Amino acid sequence: MNPIGGTEIQYNMLFKYVDNNLLNNFQITTSVPEKEPLSKDKINILWVQNSYDQPNLAPWFQDKSNHDKYDWYVFNSHWCAEKYRMAFQLPSKKCTVIKNAVDSFKKRTPYKTGEPLKIIFTSTPWRGLNVLLGAMQLIKNPLVTCDVYSSTKIYGSAFDEQNKKRYEPLFEQAKELKNVNYKGHASNEEILNNINNYHLYVYPNIWEETSCISAIEALGNGLHGIVTNYGALYETCSEWPTYIQYQRDYKYLSQLFSFAIQGIMEVLDSPGMHNQLDSQQNFYKKFYSWNGRKREWTNFLEGVLNARHSKIT
Repeated sequence: MNPIGGTEIQYNMLFKYVDNNLLNNFQITTSVPEKEPLSKDKINILWVQNSYDQPNLAPWFQDKSNHDKYDWYVFNSHWCAEKYRMAFQLPSKKCTVIKNAVDSFKKRTPYKTGEPLKIIFTSTPWRGLNVLLGAMQLIKNPLVTCDVYSSTKIYGSAFDEQNKKRYEPLFEQAKELKNVNYKGHASNEEILNNINNYHLYVYPNIWEETSCISAIEALGNGLHGIVTNYGALYETCSEWPTYIQYQRDYKYLSQLFSFAIQGIMEVLDSPGMHNQLDSQQNFYKKFYSWNGRKREWTNFLEGVLNARHSKIT
């Protein structure tokens, strides 16, 4: 099984929405420098989705002689771009930001007071699953349940074999909790097909996100979010979710999330919250859809190509 994470999904979307004849002028590599050979004939772009502190990336960027190997560096958030520029002194003239996007927006399912509250967690286990399970243990309301989509399979068979034993205790804990339904691995398509069955997107992230596609998908489909203010989540989620101050004390962070879930449940059916969620969904349709993002990519690529042709002539 090949990796099918957010980076791969975004790459496939790029080739789905942007004119392939235009894209054929470029060698676009995602995240890991030189994982594909640099092209002598095309314009080389590194599309950066991973955090600056990844051990498989930092040594390449620390060697400043590598920086000119790519014509452009495209980052998925301003947070990510600034982190790379500060850490490795990447030249600003080679850097730009084009944010991630999604192409699935469903009619949201409004929560009604007294109904079961359905929560979704959809991320890798090291991005706060331990905190989420701690929070769910503290919630005694039988109406509150959480479906957990989390697995090491998302990054392919080799990664799964190397890492699954490390996280099996967490998965077993999820299976044992009465208010948690452990779903394991599911395709992005399956999750999006069912996302309007949920009311809350809870993401107690303890990993510095550079963007967070699952947050874009959830908020874009009208779920209220409860997330940490960590990494680029402030930038991706804007003013819409309930933010929880990141804590290194994960037990305390679990408590904060349990309080937030129970508190939001009290107001989720209010007129103000319904209006907010409608506005939130309109915001993501406008600023995070691939219908809009394709124009941004097209304008950027055409500009780069025209500049290259001008230099040649």
